[in-house]
Amino acid sequence: MQKMMQAMILAAGRGERLRPLTDSCPKPLVEVGGQSLLWRHLVALEQTSVTQVVVNGAWLAEQVFAEVARYAQQAKARLPSDWQWHAQLEPAGGLETAGGIIMALPQLGGQPFWVVNADILTDFNWSAMPQTLAEGMLAHLVLVPTPAFKTAGDFGLDEQGRVSAQGCWTFSGISLLSPDLFKGLTVSRLGLAPLLRDAMAQGRVTGQIYKGYWQDVGTLERLAQARQDAQAR
Repeated sequence: MQKMMQAMILAAGRGERLRPLTDSCPKPLVEVGGQSLLWRHLVALEQTSVTQVVVNGAWLAEQVFAEVARYAQQAKARLPSDWQWHAQLEPAGGLETAGGIIMALPQLGGQPFWVVNADILTDFNWSAMPQTLAEGMLAHLVLVPTPAFKTAGDFGLDEQGRVSAQGCWTFSGISLLSPDLFKGLTVSRLGLAPLLRDAMAQGRVTGQIYKGYWQDVGTLERLAQARQDAQAR
Protein backbone atom coordinates (compact mmCIF):
# COMPACT_ATOMS: atom_id res chain seq x y z
CA MET A 1 0.00 0.00 0.00
CA GLN A 2 1.35 3.40 -1.00
CA LYS A 3 2.05 5.98 1.65
CA MET A 4 -0.11 9.08 1.33
CA MET A 5 2.23 11.97 0.57
CA GLN A 6 2.13 15.72 1.05
CA ALA A 7 3.85 18.02 -1.44
CA MET A 8 4.73 21.69 -1.66
CA ILE A 9 5.20 23.66 -4.87
CA LEU A 10 7.36 26.73 -4.31
CA ALA A 11 5.65 29.44 -6.32
CA ALA A 12 6.31 32.69 -4.46
CA GLY A 13 9.30 34.00 -6.42
CA ARG A 14 9.21 37.46 -7.99
CA GLY A 15 10.97 36.38 -11.17
CA GLU A 16 13.22 39.43 -11.41
CA ARG A 17 15.33 37.92 -14.19
CA LEU A 18 12.19 37.26 -16.25
CA ARG A 19 11.07 40.87 -16.25
CA PRO A 20 9.26 42.52 -17.96
CA LEU A 21 7.28 39.30 -18.54
CA THR A 22 6.77 38.77 -14.83
CA ASP A 23 5.61 42.33 -14.17
CA SER A 24 2.10 41.13 -15.03
CA CYS A 25 2.46 37.33 -15.00
CA PRO A 26 3.83 35.49 -11.94
CA LYS A 27 6.79 33.27 -12.78
CA PRO A 28 4.97 29.95 -12.09
CA LEU A 29 2.32 30.91 -14.65
CA VAL A 30 4.79 31.47 -17.47
CA GLU A 31 3.73 29.11 -20.25
CA VAL A 32 5.82 26.50 -22.01
CA GLY A 33 4.18 24.43 -24.72
CA GLY A 34 0.74 25.87 -23.99
CA GLN A 35 0.73 25.08 -20.25
CA SER A 36 1.98 27.03 -17.26
CA LEU A 37 4.93 25.65 -15.33
CA LEU A 38 2.69 25.35 -12.27
CA TRP A 39 0.06 23.38 -14.17
CA ARG A 40 2.73 20.98 -15.43
CA HIS A 41 3.91 20.25 -11.89
CA LEU A 42 0.37 19.62 -10.70
CA VAL A 43 -0.22 17.18 -13.55
CA ALA A 44 3.07 15.39 -12.82
CA LEU A 45 2.01 14.88 -9.21
CA GLU A 46 -1.29 13.32 -10.35
CA GLN A 47 0.44 10.01 -10.96
CA THR A 48 1.62 9.78 -7.34
CA SER A 49 0.13 9.14 -3.91
CA VAL A 50 0.03 12.85 -3.07
CA THR A 51 -3.25 13.79 -1.41
CA GLN A 52 -2.42 17.32 -0.31
CA VAL A 53 -0.52 20.06 -2.14
CA VAL A 54 0.57 23.34 -0.59
CA VAL A 55 1.23 26.15 -3.06
CA ASN A 56 2.76 29.36 -1.76
CA GLY A 57 2.46 32.74 -3.38
CA ALA A 58 3.60 36.31 -2.82
CA TRP A 59 3.99 38.28 -6.06
CA LEU A 60 0.65 38.28 -7.95
CA ALA A 61 -0.40 35.46 -5.65
CA GLU A 62 -4.07 35.72 -6.58
CA GLN A 63 -3.20 34.63 -10.12
CA VAL A 64 -1.16 31.70 -8.80
CA PHE A 65 -3.98 30.47 -6.58
CA ALA A 66 -6.56 30.95 -9.33
CA GLU A 67 -4.49 28.68 -11.58
CA VAL A 68 -4.46 25.93 -8.95
CA ALA A 69 -8.21 26.31 -8.47
CA ARG A 70 -8.75 25.94 -12.23
CA TYR A 71 -6.58 22.85 -12.28
CA ALA A 72 -8.41 21.32 -9.30
CA GLN A 73 -11.76 21.85 -11.00
CA GLN A 74 -10.62 20.47 -14.35
CA ALA A 75 -8.82 17.47 -12.83
CA LYS A 76 -11.48 16.67 -10.24
CA ALA A 77 -12.58 13.45 -11.93
CA ARG A 78 -8.98 12.17 -12.05
CA LEU A 79 -7.96 13.10 -8.52
CA PRO A 80 -8.51 11.03 -5.36
CA SER A 81 -11.61 11.99 -3.40
CA ASP A 82 -9.43 13.13 -0.49
CA TRP A 83 -7.13 15.30 -2.65
CA GLN A 84 -6.93 18.90 -1.50
CA TRP A 85 -4.74 21.93 -1.86
CA HIS A 86 -3.83 24.81 0.41
CA ALA A 87 -3.04 28.36 -0.67
CA GLN A 88 -0.26 29.92 1.40
CA LEU A 89 -0.15 33.69 1.05
CA GLU A 90 3.20 35.12 2.07
CA PRO A 91 4.20 38.71 2.87
CA ALA A 92 5.28 41.01 0.05
CA GLY A 93 8.66 39.85 -1.18
CA GLY A 94 8.08 36.29 0.02
CA LEU A 95 9.88 34.36 2.73
CA GLU A 96 12.54 32.63 0.62
CA THR A 97 12.55 28.86 0.34
CA ALA A 98 13.05 27.69 3.92
CA GLY A 99 10.87 30.45 5.35
CA GLY A 100 8.01 29.45 3.07
CA ILE A 101 8.38 25.79 4.00
CA ILE A 102 8.43 26.59 7.72
CA MET A 103 5.20 28.55 7.31
CA ALA A 104 3.67 25.51 5.55
CA LEU A 105 4.68 22.91 8.15
CA PRO A 106 1.29 22.91 9.94
CA GLN A 107 -0.32 21.93 6.63
CA LEU A 108 2.37 19.43 5.63
CA GLY A 109 2.12 17.36 8.81
CA GLY A 110 4.79 15.55 10.77
CA GLN A 111 6.13 13.21 8.08
CA PRO A 112 8.66 13.84 5.27
CA PHE A 113 7.16 15.67 2.30
CA TRP A 114 8.08 16.37 -1.31
CA VAL A 115 9.09 19.84 -2.48
CA VAL A 116 9.50 21.14 -6.03
CA ASN A 117 10.48 24.55 -7.37
CA ALA A 118 7.82 25.90 -9.72
CA ASP A 119 10.38 27.46 -12.06
CA ILE A 120 11.78 24.26 -13.56
CA LEU A 121 10.68 22.25 -16.59
CA THR A 122 11.39 18.54 -16.34
CA ASP A 123 10.29 15.04 -17.31
CA PHE A 124 11.21 13.72 -13.86
CA ASN A 125 8.98 10.79 -12.93
CA TRP A 126 7.87 11.07 -9.32
CA SER A 127 7.60 7.29 -9.09
CA ALA A 128 11.41 7.32 -8.88
CA MET A 129 11.29 9.56 -5.80
CA PRO A 130 11.53 8.01 -2.32
CA GLN A 131 8.55 8.48 -0.02
CA THR A 132 10.55 7.97 3.15
CA LEU A 133 13.98 9.00 4.36
CA ALA A 134 16.65 6.59 5.53
CA GLU A 135 17.05 6.44 9.30
CA GLY A 136 18.54 9.63 10.69
CA MET A 137 18.38 11.51 7.39
CA LEU A 138 16.94 15.02 7.11
CA ALA A 139 16.71 15.39 3.33
CA HIS A 140 16.94 13.58 0.01
CA LEU A 141 17.84 15.65 -3.06
CA VAL A 142 17.49 15.02 -6.78
CA LEU A 143 20.68 16.18 -8.50
CA VAL A 144 21.22 16.84 -12.20
CA PRO A 145 24.29 17.36 -14.40
CA THR A 146 25.46 20.94 -14.07
CA PRO A 147 24.09 22.97 -17.01
CA ALA A 148 26.30 25.10 -19.24
CA PHE A 149 25.04 28.39 -17.79
CA LYS A 150 26.60 27.54 -14.40
CA THR A 151 30.32 27.79 -13.71
CA ALA A 152 30.32 25.12 -11.00
CA GLY A 153 28.14 22.46 -9.44
CA ASP A 154 26.30 22.72 -6.14
CA PHE A 155 26.88 19.38 -4.44
CA GLY A 156 28.69 16.07 -4.57
CA LEU A 157 27.36 12.53 -4.19
CA ASP A 158 29.41 9.64 -2.81
CA GLU A 159 29.10 5.91 -3.43
CA GLN A 160 26.89 5.50 -0.37
CA GLY A 161 24.42 8.04 -1.74
CA ARG A 162 25.37 10.79 0.73
CA VAL A 163 25.37 14.36 -0.54
CA SER A 164 28.29 16.67 0.23
CA ALA A 165 28.51 20.45 0.07
CA GLN A 166 30.96 20.52 -2.86
CA GLY A 167 30.85 18.66 -6.14
CA CYS A 168 29.91 18.59 -9.79
CA TRP A 169 26.14 18.11 -9.52
CA THR A 170 23.40 20.76 -9.51
CA PHE A 171 20.38 20.68 -7.21
CA SER A 172 17.31 20.18 -9.37
CA GLY A 173 14.84 21.88 -7.04
CA ILE A 174 13.20 18.52 -6.27
CA SER A 175 13.54 17.09 -2.77
CA LEU A 176 12.11 15.02 0.05
CA LEU A 177 12.46 16.91 3.32
CA SER A 178 11.94 16.03 6.96
CA PRO A 179 10.14 18.53 9.19
CA ASP A 180 13.08 18.01 11.57
CA LEU A 181 15.31 19.92 9.14
CA PHE A 182 13.48 23.04 10.35
CA LYS A 183 13.28 22.11 14.03
CA GLY A 184 13.39 25.11 16.35
CA LEU A 185 13.05 27.65 13.52
CA THR A 186 10.28 30.23 13.25
CA VAL A 187 8.75 31.83 10.18
CA SER A 188 11.15 34.40 8.72
CA ARG A 189 13.00 35.14 5.49
CA LEU A 190 15.34 32.19 5.34
CA GLY A 191 17.08 30.32 2.54
CA LEU A 192 17.17 26.53 2.27
CA ALA A 193 20.80 26.09 1.20
CA PRO A 194 22.38 26.89 4.60
CA LEU A 195 20.13 24.36 6.32
CA LEU A 196 20.98 21.69 3.76
CA ARG A 197 24.71 22.37 4.05
CA ASP A 198 24.53 22.06 7.83
CA ALA A 199 22.73 18.73 7.44
CA MET A 200 25.31 17.59 4.87
CA ALA A 201 28.10 18.36 7.33
CA GLN A 202 26.38 15.92 9.70
CA GLY A 203 26.10 13.28 6.96
CA ARG A 204 22.31 13.50 7.04
CA VAL A 205 21.45 14.19 3.38
CA THR A 206 21.07 11.54 0.69
CA GLY A 207 20.56 12.02 -3.02
CA GLN A 208 20.04 10.54 -6.44
CA ILE A 209 21.09 11.53 -9.95
CA TYR A 210 18.54 12.34 -12.65
CA LYS A 211 19.89 12.56 -16.20
CA GLY A 212 16.62 13.08 -18.05
CA TYR A 213 15.24 16.37 -19.30
CA TRP A 214 15.57 19.26 -16.86
CA GLN A 215 15.67 22.99 -17.51
CA ASP A 216 15.82 25.91 -15.12
CA VAL A 217 13.43 28.59 -16.42
CA GLY A 218 14.75 31.49 -14.37
CA THR A 219 15.82 33.86 -17.16
CA LEU A 220 14.40 34.99 -20.49
CA GLU A 221 17.15 33.08 -22.32
CA ARG A 222 16.41 29.83 -20.48
CA LEU A 223 12.68 30.31 -20.98
CA ALA A 224 13.28 30.66 -24.71
CA GLN A 225 15.31 27.44 -24.64
CA ALA A 226 12.58 25.63 -22.70
CA ARG A 227 9.97 26.72 -25.23
CA GLN A 228 12.19 25.61 -28.08
CA ASP A 229 12.72 22.25 -26.38
CA ALA A 230 8.98 21.79 -25.85
CA GLN A 231 8.26 22.57 -29.48
CA ALA A 232 10.82 20.03 -30.65
CA ARG A 233 9.46 17.20 -28.49
